[in-house]
Amino acid sequence: MSGILVIGGGIGGLALALCLHRNGLPCTVLEAAAEIRPLGVGVNILPHAAAELARLGLEAPLQRLCVQPTEANFFNRFGQHVHAEPLGRAAGYDHPQMSLHRADLHGVLLAAARERLGEGAVLLDRRVARVEQDEDGVTVSFTPGRSGAVPPPLRGSVAIGADGIHSALRRQLYPNEGEPKYTGYNMWRGVTRWPPVLNGASMTRVGWLKNGKMVLYPIRDHADGTQLLNWVFEVETETYRARRDWNRPGDVEDFMPWIRDWVFDWLDVPAMVRASEAVLEFPMVDQDPLPRWTFGRLTLLGDAAHPMVPRGSNGAGQSILDARCLADLLMRHGDDPEAALKAYEAVRLPATTEVVLTNRKNPPDVILREVFLRTNDRPFARIEEVMSKEEMLAITGGYKRVAGYDLATLKAKAGPA
Repeated sequence: MSGILVIGGGIGGLALALCLHRNGLPCTVLEAAAEIRPLGVGVNILPHAAAELARLGLEAPLQRLCVQPTEANFFNRFGQHVHAEPLGRAAGYDHPQMSLHRADLHGVLLAAARERLGEGAVLLDRRVARVEQDEDGVTVSFTPGRSGAVPPPLRGSVAIGADGIHSALRRQLYPNEGEPKYTGYNMWRGVTRWPPVLNGASMTRVGWLKNGKMVLYPIRDHADGTQLLNWVFEVETETYRARRDWNRPGDVEDFMPWIRDWVFDWLDVPAMVRASEAVLEFPMVDQDPLPRWTFGRLTLLGDAAHPMVPRGSNGAGQSILDARCLADLLMRHGDDPEAALKAYEAVRLPATTEVVLTNRKNPPDVILREVFLRTNDRPFARIEEVMSKEEMLAITGGYKRVAGYDLATLKAKAGPA
């Protein structure tokens, strides 16, 4: 098989390149950005995706950069504790859950790709104009680069669109798709250097969407005992506040009215967000699942294939699972790449569709929705009188099954790398 062209050098595209290399398949990564800059804030890698990164020999460098959450905690907006359960290795998984800065994860993937595939395998300043295909392969053409010159077209066996939520290949395949689907919530994200919260390794959820909900977790440990705390605040609103751009700057004062009273004995939320090093704003949007990703020698991967509402800590992980599946099928089908792409779609499209739809309505956070509704948004005397532990575990367990990382399933799949 001639070289595979991977459009997009983000998490999904680089994971795919590393999986292809592991399988002995040559590829070239085409990244639109003219230079690699640290972007974004926190990201979580759940145990099923962590297992794939370990298979690529990346667990050790990632563990040096990440915080491994050991527990999930849920609180109402009055700071009352609702639920706790173990995470990662503390919950019995063979691989950890890893919380880290997106730039740290991307940096490890990029360094590994350049080391293993060679510097020339990751080409920058390659913004795709169009992808054409014929019976023998594909041709990718480009728009002018930063210098004004147009890079020469590239030829390959297949082209994989791993170019994110503004995917050029998706737009080519679905030119009339229309605008993203707004879920009715706006989101702000940030990172703050702060003393450890709770046990220093907690993924913590507070409140509910009607009056605002926050998710916070540490993504770096510092030598002075502080941590870099990643936080996400979302609240129900009728209209977009921002364009769908992961890196659009935001302002904490825009949502301060909802959290002004969130001063708990375990965290002063207003003080923490006002101390943020960076704040980003994003409308909670996704797109309806596509009927197909694959068109002959072209297919989609990651956010280009299945953009999802960022709940459940699952977006990056699903792109890594896509990468493993696609690379293995391309190796298995040898000289029939079209069959490989069809088989990949048959496995991953229904799996990710279920995650997209579940993230809209029933992520793990719905524990807090139930408490909100059953208490009529008031403090409770005893949580056991509101909601049982069994009900809460059923919610989080159901999400794990949908997302593919419930403990029983992963233990059943465990085997040699």
